[in-house]
Amino acid sequence: MIVGITYHEKFSLYDLGLNHPFRGDRFAKARDFLLKQGLNRLPNVKFIKPDMAKWSDIITVHTSKYVDLIFKLAESNKSYDFETPVSASILEGLMYIIGGSISSGRSIYEGSVDRAVNLGGGFHHAGRDFGGGFCIFNDIAILAETLRRNYNAEKILILDFDVHFGDGTSAIFYSDPKVLYISIHQDPKTIFPGTGFIEQIGEGEGEGYNVNIPLPPRTGEDAYLLALKSILIPLSEEFKPDIIIANGGSDAHFADHLGSLGLTVNGFFEVSKILSRCSNRICNGRLILLLGSGYNLTVLPYCWYALIKGILSDGELDIKDPYPPPENPRRNIEKVKDIIVQIKSLLRDYWGSI
Repeated sequence: MIVGITYHEKFSLYDLGLNHPFRGDRFAKARDFLLKQGLNRLPNVKFIKPDMAKWSDIITVHTSKYVDLIFKLAESNKSYDFETPVSASILEGLMYIIGGSISSGRSIYEGSVDRAVNLGGGFHHAGRDFGGGFCIFNDIAILAETLRRNYNAEKILILDFDVHFGDGTSAIFYSDPKVLYISIHQDPKTIFPGTGFIEQIGEGEGEGYNVNIPLPPRTGEDAYLLALKSILIPLSEEFKPDIIIANGGSDAHFADHLGSLGLTVNGFFEVSKILSRCSNRICNGRLILLLGSGYNLTVLPYCWYALIKGILSDGELDIKDPYPPPENPRRNIEKVKDIIVQIKSLLRDYWGSI
């Protein structure tokens, strides 16, 4: 399969400040690491330089009042909240990153690649009329709406494997039965944004289409992968989406500075292989990875590379974790098994496969 990797040097403008956890150099560091590993020399890898997103793209998801607010904040160099600054340069970088997400989808549906990766994005804390948590506009939802409006993608599965629950993405599609949103994240009682519980399953016609897999802090890799396989595989096969969009980065790694889950670099490779196999069986391999998060810049490029390798090859990973792995990959596995039982029990009224 031909894999498109979308990147623009202006992604780095999405830099939230000198002492902020989200710095813009993450994107170039990841790109440089990929080049060092030789991804650009593979015959089935195609690098794509995206165009900037337009106001008309943003307004498909966000309210005009909220979009106008953000543009005014950018003009006056004011923050949206204490951890989400806005400026003209930040907004420019964001519009290129959103353009990268849109370009990833366009490249698949117009036939130049089979699957795609955007080296940026996944701004899942932004809702229709709110932002926060380092997120201003939600490129995941904008991508999904673009695919539905322009390419007749009727059903979309979004897997959110960021360590934090994507409250914005969840809210946008909470009553939409054509978008199955599955989020695997750290227990919201222990981490921002404090929501994303098992009982939050959607509402109205979308009831049963919002699926949360909250995991205890320090959950080991084996337990994490068990939870992901137990929920994602049967639901994706029953839902039969036209495409899978996955967003995350490296913050579920055991050495991340803002999260407390237990994945290794090889664990991200396994997550990506699960996604790859699901997409191969269900939607002709159509899969998009949006990679943005991660707050340990030593491990971030390793994890992003592992995620890309997982959709390129079903073999073994050719790099090692820069840190010694946790001793117990099965940590919390009994608790995770109980969580899986709870999720399946709650969803049986909506899904026959679990």
